[in-house]
Formats: sequence, structure tokens, C-alpha cells
Amino acid sequence: MIKEKSKKLTGKEQTKKSSFLLKAKRKGITSSQLQANVLAEPDKYDEKTIKQATLRKTLVQLNKNKKEKVTDG
Repeated sequence: MIKEKSKKLTGKEQTKKSSFLLKAKRKGITSSQLQANVLAEPDKYDEKTIKQATLRKTLVQLNKNKKEKVTDG
């Protein structure tokens, strides 16, 4: 029999997954506020943070579109 892998993330994986959120929490703001700040002034942030903000923007938009399709039927 093949063992199924656990879906839970551990230590390093969890930190890597939520690093954008952790950056926002360290600054005392929400992830959406950090996204807006990064996209407004990308010169103040490193390339990884810019990519994370862009990815968050894309994923939020996709989720919003998905919810609209579900409610429209």
C-alpha cells in the first residue's frame, strides 16, 4: 500500500508559504495594504516582494471572478 502524504505544511514550508503575510504583520498592516504599498512604490522593495505582491493581486482577482461566476449561475 502507498501512504498518502499529509496536506499539513510544516515549519519552513509554512513560513515560505506565508512570507508575504509575515512581512505585512511585521509592518503592522494587512497583506492588501502591503500589496498596495509595494505596487505603488516598487523601488522601495526587493524583487521577491514585488513578485509576491503581483501574485497576490492576480490571485485575488481570480478568486473574485470565480465567486462572481458561482453567484451568476
